Amino acid sequence: MFKIGFVFLLGTLISGCQPAESPKIVNEHVESRAVKKPAVDLTEMCQNIEKDMANINDQRTTFALEEINQNLKVCLPLLDHAQQHKLMQLSTKMYQRFLTVERDHEQQIAFEHYALEMAQHPTIQQSHFQTLNSRDQYLLKHKGQAYVELIDFGEQQLNYRRSPDYLARIFAPYLPKSERVFIEMLAQQNHEPILQNGRLLISPQEMMTRALFWQEYLHLYPNSYFKTDAQFLMQQYRYYLFFGTAKSPVSETYLDRLAMPVDVLDAIEQLAKMPTSTLSAQARQYLQFLEMTPEQKAAIQTNHEQSSLEQKLVSYTNSYAPKHPQNKNCFRDAVCI
Repeated sequence: MFKIGFVFLLGTLISGCQPAESPKIVNEHVESRAVKKPAVDLTEMCQNIEKDMANINDQRTTFALEEINQNLKVCLPLLDHAQQHKLMQLSTKMYQRFLTVERDHEQQIAFEHYALEMAQHPTIQQSHFQTLNSRDQYLLKHKGQAYVELIDFGEQQLNYRRSPDYLARIFAPYLPKSERVFIEMLAQQNHEPILQNGRLLISPQEMMTRALFWQEYLHLYPNSYFKTDAQFLMQQYRYYLFFGTAKSPVSETYLDRLAMPVDVLDAIEQLAKMPTSTLSAQARQYLQFLEMTPEQKAAIQTNHEQSSLEQKLVSYTNSYAPKHPQNKNCFRDAVCI
């Protein structure tokens, strides 16, 4: 009896030590088959992308935008240059529709009040939030997603916008070098506003640097798709350096060097010492004007019967305030729109 029990126990132990059949391998095989999905039809997706973009409006979510942006990254390398530019233009219209908010007068006041207070006091009471238009509530909750930003340009120009990084990250990698360089640089320059309440927010040194960049860009890429925009940017930054804005002019008199701010004069002198170019020549003329006698300045002809010294300086240096040929704004996005 003892022997029988011992043999039975030994058999049980031996059988317990035998390697079990391996269902794990079978399970993994079954599992791998289960997670396989049919390949995405890229042709169909890319053919439908224009329609999908057109369906984005002020009722859609940031998730819908992000889905389209992911599809764009897939489709753009497969398209020709003309198709890429068409989608870039459509993307601008898509964001404009998405960021449109229809407010009544009270809602507009509530939006400006809330957004400005948020900038100063991020812990603003939730009760103020409930007074906003429902679309404002949604966009404010989701800013930072899908390249949606809220930015203060001053003078009650508090607006949502598409981040300049959008075109630099989604489109620029697939465009020709001249266009990629333009978009990436303008995105960098327009991260923050350059003007607020009509006053410049960047230093004279930075204005000079930007004007020089666009001059060099035109030299390197004379046939760029963005040639007109680059010319405008070079001229506008030169004008800001030389004359400022109506609300923050460089000088009240332009009488001589003593009438000039030190930082502006330093930047213009630095520019004048650079190798001969359009900008350096104009900087030298600017300094020459400051050294002129009253009689020499009086002899300078302008388009005005009664000319101020500023108007004479503009004429002498041929540094007129530029106007974009298509009335585009070049200071809010990574392209002029």
